[in-house]
Amino acid sequence: MYLLDANSLITANATYYPIRRLPQFWDWLIVQGNAGVVKIPNEIADEITAGSDGVSDWLKGADAKAALRLNEAVDIGLLRRVVNEGYGPDLNDAEMAKIGKDPFLVAYGWAKLGRTVVTKETHAASKIRANRKVPNVCEDFGVRWITPFAFYEEADFRL
Repeated sequence: MYLLDANSLITANATYYPIRRLPQFWDWLIVQGNAGVVKIPNEIADEITAGSDGVSDWLKGADAKAALRLNEAVDIGLLRRVVNEGYGPDLNDAEMAKIGKDPFLVAYGWAKLGRTVVTKETHAASKIRANRKVPNVCEDFGVRWITPFAFYEEADFRL
């Protein structure tokens, strides 16, 4: 199962797969979601739907919502470990705001074997605390991560 980061959808819409011009891509995501191939954790989906762009409107739609939202609760113990060990045990409020919902994405990826996080973020080994990137934290916990284009290749997206 692939777990999508918000940035993978927002960037796709803003650059190479605009919803209004390539609805086939967005329909394909719904098909993949219905098949259980791709999901969006609720916390990540909530970040997206809080916006006011095309991706937000699309994900609020009944088809996308039913197909793509991950229907499970986060394991709080795993989430705490991701925050404490992946970012820092004593993050202040500003740092917690900066990391946002990223720890949820990593925790869901870590919760079950065979999950892969899809993110537009890039590896940045020198970053510390709230500046750490999703790929670095994924690697800390043995969670596989790939870029959106690697996901499209692996999941065989075609027009």
